[in-house]
Amino acid sequence: MTVQLRPRHPEKAKKVDSVIPRKPVWIRKKKVESAEYYETRRLMRDHNLTTVCEEAACPNIGECWSKRHATMMIMGEVCTRGCAFCNVMTGRPDALDAFEPGRVAAAVKKLGLRHVVITSVDRDDLADGGAEHIAQTIRAVRHQNPDTTIEVLTPDFLGKGGAAKIVFDSTPDVFNHNLETVPHLYLTVRPGARYYNSLRLLDDAKTANPQMFTKSGLMVGMGESLNDIRQVMDDLRAANVDFLTIGQYLQPTPKHHPIDRFWSPEEFNQLERIARSKGFLGVSATPLTRSSFHADEDFAALKVARQQALAARA
Repeated sequence: MTVQLRPRHPEKAKKVDSVIPRKPVWIRKKKVESAEYYETRRLMRDHNLTTVCEEAACPNIGECWSKRHATMMIMGEVCTRGCAFCNVMTGRPDALDAFEPGRVAAAVKKLGLRHVVITSVDRDDLADGGAEHIAQTIRAVRHQNPDTTIEVLTPDFLGKGGAAKIVFDSTPDVFNHNLETVPHLYLTVRPGARYYNSLRLLDDAKTANPQMFTKSGLMVGMGESLNDIRQVMDDLRAANVDFLTIGQYLQPTPKHHPIDRFWSPEEFNQLERIARSKGFLGVSATPLTRSSFHADEDFAALKVARQQALAARA
């Protein structure tokens, strides 16, 4: 009997294929498969957990999993959005798993994480966009792992009044929401989202809890200019965002948004200098930067940077 597999990206089936260019040498990464890598993978399977590391085809998975760092993606593996850059499966998700928060907390404990990043698919099918499930996961992780700091990378909760506050009230240590790209590319790259709604979400997070770090990320190589990125940096600083990540977009399949160009390491160094000059407490800008890459080290550096900034004002 032939098994009918669920198409991964049904919304892209009729899109014209584009050629995926060869990666430059600064993008290529050696495959890492250590004993720790396989142990991390086994632990995710044993706890029936999904990771964005796998679903988004992250190039850093070998390095992170070898350090026993995995980014849990909650609320299923199927997203209700069909962003042009994203490799996560799209379609109609299954019902929420009420036991998932506890399994995430147990996995964090077994991995011995001092800092954990929890992300999710978009759940536009739910009245609160999954906000309560995210909050329950934060509380479960904190209950089982009181010394672990928690970073959440959330959806935009577009049209879900009051949903974001549920997450704010669960007091994650870092609230992360990625803008992903510049405003004029939203209609083609992130059509289900709204740029200024995402900015407002980040601003609301800081207003709700000034002690909570806020974070956002961009991908480059989709058709933006340096001036476009400068403007986004200014918008993020106006929203009091603390930390900015910038990485190179890598096209998952010929059906996804085409790569406009590869930004060089020197250009990424320039982006970091510009971002720091605008007042971000922390910046990670490299070709392989991703939201949760080295998140534990970045969080430690963020705390130091805040202390230094407060001391300078005293």
